[in-house]
Amino acid sequence: MSKRNKELEAEVLNWIFQVLGEPVPKGEFEDILRDGVVLCNLMNKLAPGSVKKIQAKGTNFQLMENVQRFQQAAKNYGLPQEEIFQTADLFERRNIPQVAISLFALGRITQKHPEWTGPTLGPKMAEKNERTFTEDQLRASEGQLNLQMGYNKGASQAGHGGFGNTRHM
Repeated sequence: MSKRNKELEAEVLNWIFQVLGEPVPKGEFEDILRDGVVLCNLMNKLAPGSVKKIQAKGTNFQLMENVQRFQQAAKNYGLPQEEIFQTADLFERRNIPQVAISLFALGRITQKHPEWTGPTLGPKMAEKNERTFTEDQLRASEGQLNLQMGYNKGASQAGHGGFGNTRHM
């Protein structure tokens, strides 16, 4: 199990409650998120209507369904499957660092949604920067010899002393 990063967890919680427009409640990271209600509300803020049913109270199984609904909504929002935590990671506290990483990734993905104008999380994502060259530009380099083609610009092995010889002191 990887080591927990309390700063990352605090940053993720701050972001979630900024999005929700609520103060961050007191308590442990996993306790605040465990029942999935906060996560479902978060997805409904990012993508309105993405989680249709949220169980505020109920059995453990019903609360775990909240987490599963969140996971499906996050996947639909664009979070890659491999970045989504398992339900047991949060609900049974098996891998809380993975939960924090998943939510951080979700905060980063919001940058790819131009309709989202609220807070984002993490560094700015790189954008595709495709370059197009004309045929003339591509041909301009054909006559040049570069170092990868074996040209050594006059360097030689003169004075090297030969391969395999021992160095005499």
